[in-house]
Amino acid sequence: MTQTHDGAVRPAQGAAAAAPVDEPAQPYRIRRPSDAIRFAASVVGLAAVMLLVSIAQQTTHGLQTDIAQGTAHAPRPLLTLATLVSSFGVLAVPIAFAIERLFHKDGMRVAIALLAAMIAFGVTVGLDDLVVRAAPGGVLDSLIWGGTETAPVHTDIAPVIAFVSAVGMAGRARWQAATWTMIGLAALTGLTASYASVAALAATYLLGRAIGHGTLYAVGTPNPRPSGAAVVAALERLGLRPQRGARLDDAHAADETRRYGVALASCPQDGYGARLPAGRGAHGDWDIEVRVLDRDQQTAGLLYRVWRLLRLRGATTGRTLRSLRRSLELESLMAYAVDAAGARTPRLVGTCEVGTEAALLAYEHVPGRRLGDVPDGEVTDELLADVWRQLRSLQAGRLAHRRLEGEAVLVGDDGLAYLTDLRSGETAAGDLALRLDLAQLLTTLALRTGPERAVRTAAPVLGEEALGGAVPLLQRVALSRETRTALRRHKDLLTRIREQIVRLKPETEAPPAKLERFRPRTIVSIVALSVAAYIVIPQVTSLDIGRLAATASWHWVAAALGAAALTYVAAAFMLMGFVPERLPLGRTVLVQLAASFVKLVAPAAVGGVAVNTRYLQRSGVRPALAVASVGASQLVGMVTHILLLVLFGFLTGSTAKATQDLAPSRTIVLAVLGLGLLAGLALTVPRVRRVVASRLRAMFSGVVPRLVDVLQSPKKLSTGMGGTLLLTLAFTLCLDASVRAFGGSLPWTTVVLVFLTANAVGSAAPTPGGLGAVEGALTLALTISGLTAETATSAVLLYRLLTLWLPVLPGWGAFAFLQRKEAL
Repeated sequence: MTQTHDGAVRPAQGAAAAAPVDEPAQPYRIRRPSDAIRFAASVVGLAAVMLLVSIAQQTTHGLQTDIAQGTAHAPRPLLTLATLVSSFGVLAVPIAFAIERLFHKDGMRVAIALLAAMIAFGVTVGLDDLVVRAAPGGVLDSLIWGGTETAPVHTDIAPVIAFVSAVGMAGRARWQAATWTMIGLAALTGLTASYASVAALAATYLLGRAIGHGTLYAVGTPNPRPSGAAVVAALERLGLRPQRGARLDDAHAADETRRYGVALASCPQDGYGARLPAGRGAHGDWDIEVRVLDRDQQTAGLLYRVWRLLRLRGATTGRTLRSLRRSLELESLMAYAVDAAGARTPRLVGTCEVGTEAALLAYEHVPGRRLGDVPDGEVTDELLADVWRQLRSLQAGRLAHRRLEGEAVLVGDDGLAYLTDLRSGETAAGDLALRLDLAQLLTTLALRTGPERAVRTAAPVLGEEALGGAVPLLQRVALSRETRTALRRHKDLLTRIREQIVRLKPETEAPPAKLERFRPRTIVSIVALSVAAYIVIPQVTSLDIGRLAATASWHWVAAALGAAALTYVAAAFMLMGFVPERLPLGRTVLVQLAASFVKLVAPAAVGGVAVNTRYLQRSGVRPALAVASVGASQLVGMVTHILLLVLFGFLTGSTAKATQDLAPSRTIVLAVLGLGLLAGLALTVPRVRRVVASRLRAMFSGVVPRLVDVLQSPKKLSTGMGGTLLLTLAFTLCLDASVRAFGGSLPWTTVVLVFLTANAVGSAAPTPGGLGAVEGALTLALTISGLTAETATSAVLLYRLLTLWLPVLPGWGAFAFLQRKEAL
């Protein structure tokens, strides 16, 4: 057999005609996931080099000096020879390889590589000749290190690296060695001649790789996948005589494998000595089913699998990255192990490679339908029980399937259940992997037939004890991506499955297992804290703390401290006013102080809510009423905050000339309209609307009845509203005193507006205590209002010291004390 340029397979001269295969035409070019991953990795590496030369200039300067001193002692003739060889070879070797590829009719790949080289040349010339001259300093100077005589990237070798990355030299060791030797000599020449630094060469390499793989992914690479005819012809190596074949799956599906049905012309023996049935003649009535593993698909979904591996505890994510040979061996092993364990699965006939770019696994064909395609009336309890028996056999053999979705269960024409899609399986699996399989299959069948039938049919087969072990793992993060997507339409399904199991065995109720190392919001918090540090640290380092402490007005600092202490009393009154039950003032103040400690481990709008709710429950308030009381206080506080923001915005614009930038005619009105427009556009998205509605219902459910209870008591109402207004007043007094402590002065209405704006920003920020967001908003607003940058920064740091950092230690003490007293 010979494969033509378009991927079709035609019989070689003198060979018998290939078996016909019915399949759609394959694409001429494909975009390989591996190219996208290499491009992303190169960009990340380039960013890391930029960061390194920015924060470790002394180290990199020292490395450059050591290299220069070392090469100065090298024999001059040797360096001259290396320069001559590299000057000629760095272009000659890639050109020779390109000519060799053209003789092998691989001109398209060469053309793509030349395009990548041209792009790299244009980018490097632009960096060297335009960007450096237009914007000297910073990272570029760190890359140069030698002054204007050197360049931030190596113009001579960056196009060559892009060419080599795009043309592909895998499997051609001699060409690779010759090419990279020439590139290495050219880099050495750049170092000895002070043309480029070590960091510049690293940046050149990563930039060339990024451009090469990025171009290859954007344009697409010639399709290396063998055609269906080549796959079917490879079956002859297994002793099979294919008569015809057809592709069974969707040619445009996002799956990692292709499937073909093949009819045989004879009755060979399989690996177990049994006779396979002969071809039956009718189109679609196949003897074997062939699964094809394409090499370019082995990296598909790699980033998602790495994310799951990092996020989840234990070996719960299956493979991350496997070679084609490794994938073939593991699926073969799993097929034999499943059959040996007594579970029903299509028998594996044989495996072999198809050229250098694919491999195949031939299974005995079992006519039937996937479970998801079976009509509801045919999904009987007997069929479900048979599915559970197959899982029981797997678990008895310590085999984990890992993909027990609807597509993995085949319902044969004989009415029996078969387990397929074994590519992600694991032998000698641990208890966690086995329990995850059970949780996955429970959810899959519950989505198909309902939780009641899924649990009822599983109990007699697996036992109540085994089902109880799956209860802690019935959580979305433990399930497959497709199942999590289906659960969006059945949000209470997992809860209903747990309830069904608990009815069978009440003592199995257990909290969810901790499967996650971290949650996505942890990443958001880390990024936000990094941004906050980027904002705050330069402000702190630019100040002379000793001089500020000597020049500060300490009576204003004391006033600011007193106002900060008053905020805890105000917060206590605010909570007490919305709780009809009687609460002691002293202990409630301690709770607010403890909440200041919790702010450092949770966003500002979340920590206080959790602490207050727990406190009310410990004080005898029923959980639902406790949540409603805290929600009522939060709702009234939010409404009051918005009204005050609008009121003082207009007052500031009409009375303070110095703060004209904050006047309602410009900034406030535009900001409010802009935020309103963005919110309105976001709410037009159904998913966003559902999330917002569910969050608001969860936060303020039962709030209206609680507000009615408060309105019936004028004393409680005045306490709650008074505490709300006093809280704003105390924070404003603290900010105003902090400004005056460093000689600044602003109209009081302006200070109120600045505080209200920064507080809103801090409440929305995902960082603990609004860290970074509040500092940035306060400093910007105070500077706009007329303060100098130094005074504004000093006032903000004092204000945050008194309201965020100073209360941490007493807040921790209050938190520990209240826990000992069982008040939290």
